[in-house]
Amino acid sequence: MGRQAAINAVRPLPVRDGVAPSYLWLGEDRDGGMLAFLCGHFPAVGEAAWRGRMARGEVVDGAGTALDEASQVKRGMRIWYYREVDTETPIPFEEQVLFRDAHLVVVDKPHFLPMTPSGRFLRETLLVRLKEKFGLPHLTPIHRLDRETAGVVMFSHCEASRGAYQSLFQQRSVEKTYEALAAPMAGRSFPFTHRSRMVDGTPFFRMQEVEGEPNSETLVDVIGGRGDAVLYRLEPYTGRKHQLRVHMAGLGAPILNDAFYPVALPCKGDDFTKPLKLLARSIAFRDPLSGQQRRFDSKRVLD
Repeated sequence: MGRQAAINAVRPLPVRDGVAPSYLWLGEDRDGGMLAFLCGHFPAVGEAAWRGRMARGEVVDGAGTALDEASQVKRGMRIWYYREVDTETPIPFEEQVLFRDAHLVVVDKPHFLPMTPSGRFLRETLLVRLKEKFGLPHLTPIHRLDRETAGVVMFSHCEASRGAYQSLFQQRSVEKTYEALAAPMAGRSFPFTHRSRMVDGTPFFRMQEVEGEPNSETLVDVIGGRGDAVLYRLEPYTGRKHQLRVHMAGLGAPILNDAFYPVALPCKGDDFTKPLKLLARSIAFRDPLSGQQRRFDSKRVLD
């Protein structure tokens, strides 16, 4: 049984409006009761919010027993609860389903829409939207795109076949093609392969290239000119975080509207006027169940 399947099997709270419950393992005994512990552990969530969740039976232990403010905090417990976001800005762009069968959902993701709940995004995420729209409680992304990146992404909604599709990505058996708008690269002959060593950077959400054995690889080619910019075709052989954005910036042609590379710009908040000019154009693979060759293409255009 895979990790996600194991979590689904013991989940004592149901998926609600497309949102799965969150959980927290307790590492030690604590005095003072459950309410005091939760308020201390999640300082951004007020006491009134936790009292309300407890009153509705939405804070439970692993057996599904409702917890109250006086419940003991014991090492090894797993607490389940629904995460809530008070103010969530609607993302004014829609996803498009490209394919759906008994195993997969393939989606054309818009810019700005996060893949999964995190930080200030909960319901305005691709995963929650799809769960709510299709009633698929076991839906799980097989791979991921940055919030800023648009294009083709695959989900599994059948636990029995999920491992077979995940293995395609682990074994690098999926052909992924991206397109990006960026400045011209003077003096380059195309296509060429860029290899580098990527490690965690500063701030924590960025990556950086350093000297050492390469652990990332991207094929770079030119599709054609687009005014003062160039439309590039990028084929990543590896799948490092922010790999294409880091590689293009390192080559002196950062992707247009990139707020992270080559330097991190001030947060734009909910400004949707300048999407990152990066598109996951297509994915192709031999289906591990049917043996059929599959290819899915985004219908979006970078302009």
